Amino acid sequence: MPDAARLALAALARLPGPVARPRYVPAELRVGIVHLGLGAFARAHAAVFADDLAARDPHWGICGVSMKTPRVIAPLAAQDGLYTLLVRDRRGSSARVVGSVRETMFAPADPGALVRRMADPEVRVVTLTVTEKGYCHDPATGRLNAGHPDVVHDLAHPEAPVSAVGLLVAALDERRRTGAGALNVVCCDNLPHNGRVVEGLVSAFAQARSRELADWIAAHAAFPSTMVDRIVPATTAADLPEVERLLGVHDAAPVVAEPFLQWVIEDRFAAARPAWEEAGAELVRDVAPFETMKLRLLNGSHSTLAYLGFLAGHATIAQAAEDPALRRLVERQMAEEIVPTLASPPGTDLARYSATLIERFRNPALPHKTSQVAMDGSQKLPQRLLGTVRDRLAGGGSIRHLSLAVAGWMRYASGLDERGARIEVSDPLAARFAEISVAAGTNAAKIARGFLALDTVFGPDLAANPAFAGAVTRHLDSLLARGVTATLDAHLGKT
Repeated sequence: MPDAARLALAALARLPGPVARPRYVPAELRVGIVHLGLGAFARAHAAVFADDLAARDPHWGICGVSMKTPRVIAPLAAQDGLYTLLVRDRRGSSARVVGSVRETMFAPADPGALVRRMADPEVRVVTLTVTEKGYCHDPATGRLNAGHPDVVHDLAHPEAPVSAVGLLVAALDERRRTGAGALNVVCCDNLPHNGRVVEGLVSAFAQARSRELADWIAAHAAFPSTMVDRIVPATTAADLPEVERLLGVHDAAPVVAEPFLQWVIEDRFAAARPAWEEAGAELVRDVAPFETMKLRLLNGSHSTLAYLGFLAGHATIAQAAEDPALRRLVERQMAEEIVPTLASPPGTDLARYSATLIERFRNPALPHKTSQVAMDGSQKLPQRLLGTVRDRLAGGGSIRHLSLAVAGWMRYASGLDERGARIEVSDPLAARFAEISVAAGTNAAKIARGFLALDTVFGPDLAANPAFAGAVTRHLDSLLARGVTATLDAHLGKT
């Protein structure tokens, strides 16, 4: 396709009237934010807030960094950083061109250059969406995994870090050395108390390098916790023609999202920041009630639908949420086992929030694959499901629904579906899962024991809890022997 037919700065004036576009001159934006992990979610969330603010304040353009592959940023570089946000719901689609990403970098190509970019005095914010596994931590405890290969590498080679934590510490050290000033580090990943967790990881890594560096970071960096919310499925080749039809030019890097958008940020900063609240973000004293609500109700339910839905033959979350038995399970899991563990955030009705989630899950215009949500379960379960399990056990409450969701994960992670076909399990512990499955065969008790022995997922407490282990094993035995549909029929018939 010729360059004239590609989305770029020169094409903005020719876009059709209904297409929203930047109300500022993108080339005049100055970079004040470096974002690590420029995937689809970041471009449908944080970059949209930056785009909304750019007409009022040109100091908060984004340098978007790909941590693992140049494929994410190559088309953006060819399009002057522009891309389309395609918002879909039952009523149809709308297109918006976003211009807030002004630079792109591929971290492994030149980590030193990235460190220097983050140490630029004009950069006052680093945001992150590197996924749960990108923090090189123990998900069960939230502590830095000192034996992680990336951590070992970065401590040995501080001039060429590869991990997000190593890059942050190197950049903060460079800011200290050059007098570039304080920095706000804003985690946008689904980690409980994400700001505190990242602060702890950075502190532990910095302490391993020098006490002086750790002390400087403690005095000159802020790590506000956040809650981010928007459903953003992976863009597929089938989305490109629709974007091209709406724009009249080709966009090789669109992102697709639902209309819903929320960002709750702890009001705790060490340096200048964008006025995110002017774009609709909520600045609050305590994010914890919001993030726990979202992690447990939205993300926990998402995981339940993903594992059991995939096993039941549903390719997308919307299909799984339309399954009456699965929808009923998730509704009851939320109402009976999750909501009782939550403190309602200010102005939030938890029952209404739960009902809204079901409708968001059922959005047929978002083909959010169950296999995508199912990825990296060993990193996600501790915060999405197991924290709720611990609270319920401590209070003597039922875990019947939650333990079925955990059993669904074990059934999925064992690597074979109900038809005996191989499941491509994408997880840092996939090789260990395969070993457990081969050793246990179809014996539910052995499979459950093998998975529960994964301390980084369950910790020693849940593995040793007979109520939890027994419930998971019974559900797993039913899933193996009878499948999801019969298991759900029996389960829901008894509750």
